[in-house]
Amino acid sequence: MTHATPQASRTTTFGRVFLRLVVDGWRAMLGWIIGIAAVLGLYLPLYPSIASPQMTELLNNLPTELVEVLGYDDIVTGAGYTQATFFGLLGYVLIVIATTAWGAAFIAGAEETGRLELSLAHAVGRVQYAVESIAALLAKILILALVVYVMIWALNEPSELNLSAVNLLAGTIAWASLGLLSGAAALAVGALMGRRMWAIAAGAGIAVISYVFDAVGNTNKDLQWLYTLSPYHWVYGNNPLAEGFDWPGFAVVWALSAIFIGLTIAGLARRDILG
Repeated sequence: MTHATPQASRTTTFGRVFLRLVVDGWRAMLGWIIGIAAVLGLYLPLYPSIASPQMTELLNNLPTELVEVLGYDDIVTGAGYTQATFFGLLGYVLIVIATTAWGAAFIAGAEETGRLELSLAHAVGRVQYAVESIAALLAKILILALVVYVMIWALNEPSELNLSAVNLLAGTIAWASLGLLSGAAALAVGALMGRRMWAIAAGAGIAVISYVFDAVGNTNKDLQWLYTLSPYHWVYGNNPLAEGFDWPGFAVVWALSAIFIGLTIAGLARRDILG
């Protein structure tokens, strides 16, 4: 009579955490998709009425600092309008809320409800659980990014945005990267502390600070040093929808996300899990 070794048992369970986190949340994911599609469907078709001499004159009469803080300095172009209305504002809020909620729930939320301890007791290693949680977060972000890209591309010609496919890809990746950063921060704090509210605070906090530093930097040239502390500015400083990929900025955001991912794995592997 043969008995399965612990290693073999754990191998057979690989992927179950990932599938549960992705599949069980399909209703919420559908809600996020509908919400994002609604925002895009509402705002992008309005662009032809925005790109007018009257709007240009109105913007010219507003204080320059206010226009730059709002991100409206290039709003009369398709790239500037899409950036200002979706990627830089409403879309940014939506992706941060979604990824922060997922990151906080996957480890810290599971620990607070007792599901994490139950999973670890059934041949799922700590490192495996962390890795599959990270993979689930990435999968969900990729799904939303695909929806955004396809939706904007479908509206590109009818809305007269004149976006290029490559630049739209750059803008979508920039947007998804900021979501990954907030989600990874929430995962890391959740793995280190085991408290969902702290994880939410971490994910939301890095997003808010990032946006505020960019906005404050826009108000005064003496404060533009804040750009160096703003992940929002790292990926959006050179409008990717107009200029394409800003690889150095992307790389810094990905590196910071990788640090949080490393902390997630190390934190969950070493910390005592409370029952």
